[in-house]
Amino acid sequence: MFEVRNVVHRYRSRSETVTALAGVDLVTPRGKITALLGPSGSGKSTMLRILAGFERPDRGDVLIDGKVVASRDTFVPPQQRHVGIVMQEGSLFPHLDVAANVAYGLPGNWSRLWSASRRRERAARVEELLEMVGLPGYGSRRPDELSGGQQQRVALARALAPEPAAILLDEPFSALDTGLRVELREEVCGLLRRLGTTTVLVTHDQGEALSLADHVVILRAGAVVQAGPPEAVYARPVDAATADLLGDVVLLHAAPDSNASADCVFGRVDIDACPAGCADGGECLVVLRPEQLALHDEGIPGTVISTSFFGHDAMVRLRVDGLDEPLLVRTLGTLPEVGARVHVGIAPGTVARAVPLPDVPHASVPAAS
Repeated sequence: MFEVRNVVHRYRSRSETVTALAGVDLVTPRGKITALLGPSGSGKSTMLRILAGFERPDRGDVLIDGKVVASRDTFVPPQQRHVGIVMQEGSLFPHLDVAANVAYGLPGNWSRLWSASRRRERAARVEELLEMVGLPGYGSRRPDELSGGQQQRVALARALAPEPAAILLDEPFSALDTGLRVELREEVCGLLRRLGTTTVLVTHDQGEALSLADHVVILRAGAVVQAGPPEAVYARPVDAATADLLGDVVLLHAAPDSNASADCVFGRVDIDACPAGCADGGECLVVLRPEQLALHDEGIPGTVISTSFFGHDAMVRLRVDGLDEPLLVRTLGTLPEVGARVHVGIAPGTVARAVPLPDVPHASVPAAS
């Protein structure tokens, strides 16, 4: 659907030039939800603005459905791209009621000279859109009479009104309370999936990206460092920084060998592959998730520093002999007391991810399959 080729974009001021995008290449699957994930300043929102047509890249090409919409010689303005966008705050018109806000997104300008039948058709379409987003009968209300979640639903209805080829979501749930955020984002993404709408979601929330998206693109310092299905990027991050971005992680120094295994503080552990440049006798990092560790009767000894109970599971933080950093263990069992001496080991059947040490460029790491 969207195709981006070697896009570079810079912001210039009198005092400095900041490179927001440094040669980005990406493709978003048609009819799927793609999440752009990265820390603040990684270039996520700039990429979304370029897709929408609010910014023109300094270099590179942007295509929608195979048609060039931005290049050195071509620039298609936002209103001609057939793309809807929902911003973080919804950006409803405060002087218009809900129905008028939604109708603003419909093709054709409102005219008092329209026939009664055309006005009825337009009103019916507005009510259909409001019902679609779970707000039937809300057309006469003003934006200031709505909750934050309801305002975002109206913004989505307005974006869907012209039946766009794609929807761009710029952190649309981040200003909402936690419970409402989870509920609304699942409803919105479920609706977009049912409609088959190609969607690009910008987020800095790894849980949001992994749980909602079909395809995750990770940006760092204006460049794509990894892209793929959520399960793949979580289980097979390209480097330590990406592993940390995607969730709780345990990083252990290890010595890999050519037999798909490595020696670390837990002894020999199976790894998915030996990182490029880390042959026998070298050193790498083994990436483990807390759920890949387990409290055992045997294993390496440690002291419980703290515990956190979440209902569906719990996290145990351990100070382990011989390690500078604490270990995190996710467990479903009985929580040990703080200060207790326990043993921890790698859960049976675990195949760990091995990545280069941080000073090795991520470009040398095999991409997740």
